[in-house]
Amino acid sequence: MEYDQTRAASGPLTDAGRHPVESATHPLPPGAIPTAFLFQGTQEVLINHNGEHYRLRITKNGKLILTK
Repeated sequence: MEYDQTRAASGPLTDAGRHPVESATHPLPPGAIPTAFLFQGTQEVLINHNGEHYRLRITKNGKLILTK
């Protein structure tokens, strides 16, 4: 699955027709991937970087934690 930056909305749209993480005053910067796309409804994802596995998770408080 590949993220298409030209179509930043990868989930339910808000009433304004935008993805929840972007707005008229805060558009996504180039290269940004919305967490809704990355996590796809889960609370954690596994990332493989240079042969090592990392776990990125969303805490109960909505913060991100990356662990090896």
